Order: sequence, then C-alpha cells, then structure tokens
Amino acid sequence: MPFASLGLIEPLVRAVSERGYTQPTPIQAKAIPAVLGGGDLMAGAQTGTGKTAGFTLPILQRLHGTPARKKGAIRALVLTPTRELAAQVEESVRLYGAHLPLKSMVMFGGVNINPQIDGLRRGVD
Repeated sequence: MPFASLGLIEPLVRAVSERGYTQPTPIQAKAIPAVLGGGDLMAGAQTGTGKTAGFTLPILQRLHGTPARKKGAIRALVLTPTRELAAQVEESVRLYGAHLPLKSMVMFGGVNINPQIDGLRRGVD
C-alpha cells in the first residue's frame, strides 16, 4: 500500500518519497486516515516505527487544506516531554512540509526566549 492510498496530498507523498519511504508502517497506515478524518488518536509503538510521521503528515495536510481564521494565528501545537523530541518533531514537520507553504518552529525552555518570541511574532502555523 503506497502513501498516496492513505489519502495524502501529492506534496506530502512527494516529500515522503524524497526521504526514501515507499510504504507506510503499520502505525502510519492506521494513524494517518484516523487523523485525516478528524478523529482523536492515541497510539503506541516501538521507537523507529514512524509514529512522528503518523501524526505530522495528516496534521500538515489538514493545515494546508484549512485557511487560518486570523493572520498569524497558531493553528497546531505539538507538546513533547523533552526538547530532543521537540526538535525531532520540528525536523519532521520541516521535511514532510517542504512542499507546502506552512511555517513552523520549535520552542523549549532553558534557552533565551526572545528569539522564540520573535519567531512567534513572525507567524507560524
């Protein structure tokens, strides 16, 4: 089953393909349609099974297909327990969203907050 069969739009399928992925993992095959359909999702799987793509790909598609209600409004927030995981999620968002006109950023504590505030002021999806 290719990624396109999960209902993903062409820019996302292209980005996934550019990363060398051809088939979704079992967690992705279940998670992506559920999130695309607007459902809530709670899932667990071992490290390396593609959980991050399982939720970032459909979030990116939903953001792309829905205009912001207000210019500069934050439309999605992903909370993670560690800054390392936050950075990993942000990297995935940037890689998978490479062909979409969306803006994202990572935020975490323990660093100067001013650049992060400036990033938010510039606008993120």
